[in-house]
Amino acid sequence: MAAGLLYWAVFGGLMTLLGGPLHLILPQESGQRLGRFLLHHLFRSFVVYLRLSQLVRVDSTALEALGKSSGAAIIAPNHVSLWDVVFIIARLPRAVCVMKKSILHNPVLGGGARLAGYIANDGMTRMIRNAAHALTDHAQLLLFPEGTRTKPDARWINPLKGGCAIIAMRANVPVHPVFMRSDTRYLEKGWPLWKRPVFPIHVLIEVGQPLIPAPDESSQAFTARLQSVFEEELSKPHPLRRKAVTPGNAAS
Repeated sequence: MAAGLLYWAVFGGLMTLLGGPLHLILPQESGQRLGRFLLHHLFRSFVVYLRLSQLVRVDSTALEALGKSSGAAIIAPNHVSLWDVVFIIARLPRAVCVMKKSILHNPVLGGGARLAGYIANDGMTRMIRNAAHALTDHAQLLLFPEGTRTKPDARWINPLKGGCAIIAMRANVPVHPVFMRSDTRYLEKGWPLWKRPVFPIHVLIEVGQPLIPAPDESSQAFTARLQSVFEEELSKPHPLRRKAVTPGNAAS
């Protein structure tokens, strides 16, 4: 675990040192392509480390088909943990992530994220415009429709925000719901970074059928439809189904 944190301190810091200047020097398209390539391999190498160290056993093979797809789409996972994005981008080299503005100024991830053209969610209008523009370039937009990590007391998922539906309608692209499951609450909202979980951690990532907005469907109706898809899937009996939080114990 300590080595994993050191990995991010070293290589994430290097990405910021390189990404910041390159973001200013390189043409936008070339810089974004390089940034996404570097982050994809940085995350991919970290996932390999987790597997070899037997800290985490992750099954993300369901993302392989999306990684090979050339069409524009919104990749919409539930957000159970701080490191969900690592497992997904490790499989999706063309992904453009929508993230908190503060992460773009983070000393570990900020430089690489800015170079890759990742999108801040600090303003709804600006975020929607930038996300729709990225999709016109056949990118895969990684957007967590909850807007933040699932709250500890949420049964399956937080109420979804409307941004995912609005972007899908504006760009006329499908939304692929992605179901994240794990046997731990590690790095969920409120979990201290220093708090040790029980290893090995098991993570399963599955992909549902794409949802396409109907011509006469409102953004509220599409959001409700996407919410029901997540709740129906995540509530199914499964060895990694989310467990209720008991008083005084935030981990499953």
